[in-house]
Parts: sequence; C-alpha cells; structure tokens
Amino acid sequence: MMDEMNNIALEEQGERERSARRKQRMEEMRRRKKQQELVRRLFIPCVVILAVCVLFTARGVGKLVKKSRAQKKVEKQEETEIKTGTKASRTQQKAVVNVAGCPAGDDIAEQITVWIADIDALPLQTVGGKSDAPPLRATADEGTKAFNSEVVSQNGIFIDVEEKRILGQKDAGARINPASMTKILTVLVAAEHITNLDDTFEITIDITDYSFVNDCSNAGFDVGEKVTVRDLFYGTVLPSGGDAALALAIYVSGSQEEFVRLMNQKIDELGLSKTSHFTNCVGLYDANHYSTVYDISVMLKAACDNSFCREVLAAHTYTTSITEQHPEGIILSNWFLRRIEDKDTYGEVLCAKTGYVAQSGSCAASLAAGSDGKEYICVTAQSTSSWRCIYDHVELYQQFLPQKSG
Repeated sequence: MMDEMNNIALEEQGERERSARRKQRMEEMRRRKKQQELVRRLFIPCVVILAVCVLFTARGVGKLVKKSRAQKKVEKQEETEIKTGTKASRTQQKAVVNVAGCPAGDDIAEQITVWIADIDALPLQTVGGKSDAPPLRATADEGTKAFNSEVVSQNGIFIDVEEKRILGQKDAGARINPASMTKILTVLVAAEHITNLDDTFEITIDITDYSFVNDCSNAGFDVGEKVTVRDLFYGTVLPSGGDAALALAIYVSGSQEEFVRLMNQKIDELGLSKTSHFTNCVGLYDANHYSTVYDISVMLKAACDNSFCREVLAAHTYTTSITEQHPEGIILSNWFLRRIEDKDTYGEVLCAKTGYVAQSGSCAASLAAGSDGKEYICVTAQSTSSWRCIYDHVELYQQFLPQKSG
C-alpha cells in the first residue's frame, strides 16, 4: 500500500515538474518572439542613427559646430530685433522643425528626411506577398443548379471564380464544423505574418502532447527537432499535421490563442465574421468553431491568391529538410490530389485541403482549372468517407465543368 502511495506521489511530482518545464518553455518562446519583434521595430531607427553617424563623420563635426554657432548668432540677432520691435516674436513665426538634431533646411537634415521617407515607403515583404485582389463574392442566379443525386455530401458549393457565379449548391449557407479545412486559413494568416521561410523552430513536448491528446493527424516531427518554417507550412497542409499547424501558430504569435485572434481578424477582413468563427488553428471540434462551405470557398480563393500558399496547397508530395532526428527528411503527401489526379474531372484539380471530424464527416475544398482556362472552386462537407468525398468532387466537376473538346 505504501509503495503504491509512493508511486502515485512520484507520478504527481513528475507531472508537476513536466508542467513547470512546459510553462517555462512557453515563456521562453514568448520572450524570444517579443525580442524578435523589438529588433524588427528598432530596425528603422537604427538605420537612421547609423546614417547620421556616417554623415557626421563624412562632413565633419566642425562644420556642424560652425553652423550651430551661425544659427545662434541669427537667433540672438532675432531676439534683439524682437526687443526693438523690428521683428515679430517666434510664436508669430512658422515653427522651425529639427531633424535628428539638425536645423531644418540643413543639407544633412534634408538627406535624412529623404532617407526616412524612402524607408517608410518600403513594404514589409511577407512570403507570397499580400494580394490586392478583393475577397471572392459569388452569387446564385436562375442558372444555379442542384447537385446530382450521386453526390453524397450534405453540404456543398461549386463556383465559377472568374464569373463569380455559384453554378451549384446544396445547403451552402448552413453552419458546419470546418475540421482541417481550417488549415487553409491557418497557412494564409501565417504567410501574411512571416518573412523568412528558412528560419527554424524547435518542436516542443507541448506541441506533440497537444496533437496526441486531440488525436490529430501529424507531420511526424519529434520533440527537440529544429525544423524550418517552410517545413511547417507543408506539414500543415499535405498530411494535415496538427503538430505543424500548432508550431506555425506559436512561431507567428507565441501562442495558439494569439494566433486565433489573427485568424478571426482575417475572417472579418474577408467579410465572413457573421457566419464564421474559429477557436483553434487545427480544426478540432468546438461549438464556437464554425463556418460554411461558401465561406471556406472564399478562404480558399484568398489563400490561392497568395503565391506561396498556392504552391503549398498545390504540392502532391514534399520532403522536409534534413535534421538530426530525420537524416533523410520526412516524405509528406497530399492524398486528395494524388488520388484525384487520375480521375476524369474535365479539367485539372490544382489545389486541395481535406478535413474530418465526426461532426462534419469527410470534407474537402479544391480549386481546379477547366478546359476553358477558367478556375473553379468546389467545397463539400458531411460525406461518408474520404474516398466518397473525392468521388463527390469528381462528380461535381463532371457536372459543372465544360467537357474537353475532341
């Protein structure tokens, strides 16, 4: 009995220690993230200060002192004129603005002003860039059709992207749990906040524990493994890795909670906040984690407007970088794309992301190019299996895409 109690006490102590270590690691990651952000924010002021130092050295401190003395002489003369009533007071004159301690109009001040303007005009280039394209707005009309009876999915939508027309739909506005189609938004938000795909991130036990406890699909990264940010993107989409998605969120924001806040900001930016709301970056079921197949189509279009996200969503396979834990990398696959590529869809399916939770069944979002050169989006939910979901997409492409000539 005493041995059992001792074992229980040791287990409890061990759990407390693990919890303390996890908390310490999270605090360290948040600290490093804040330091990185601070460095980024200080970049422009540092550039300006460096420029001033170079100019001071090149032009000589003596010239600045000489100009300062001349300025003081002018000021003294102005004060004399004010006292004698021959000049208006300074409060009645236009204010003189100094730049980096140099009088306005000075050559150095003017050069610094030009540099500051040039630096401010430089955009912060994130991976794939941020598209100027407006969010997709597609509408139904008298030509919108019902799905064929062979389609099993309970919710679906088929959109002509160029024409912004809903060619077919089935309960497209009904609330669904988006499952791992959530990760379409995850990679889009991450891409809009990341500048260096070759930066590395260390996988923690908190990340692997979260993925294990919630029975997520995984990319297969190990605790302590330092992987590139690029690997995290592909790991999030191709195998729908919960470990990769959570790591990406923590890399960007320091915590999943802060990243989810960015996700919901993006939803609002896309004009979908009335019908969509996310509580996690992975796609786990939650009553407050919801969307519609129409909204997912808008998110997919936005993601495909980002060149890097489109590249990730279009990859059939990808091998991760070499690490100590995986000396040959990890081979990742987008099984939806690999399984549909040999089916006759009257076009070519270019990008796709699948998902599954019990509450939404098997679901998928895909973008294809038709033989007419136009792009189409298909999103379905509540199918009975992953294979049936694929065949639903094949059926819908055959129903709505123009048949290949010849």
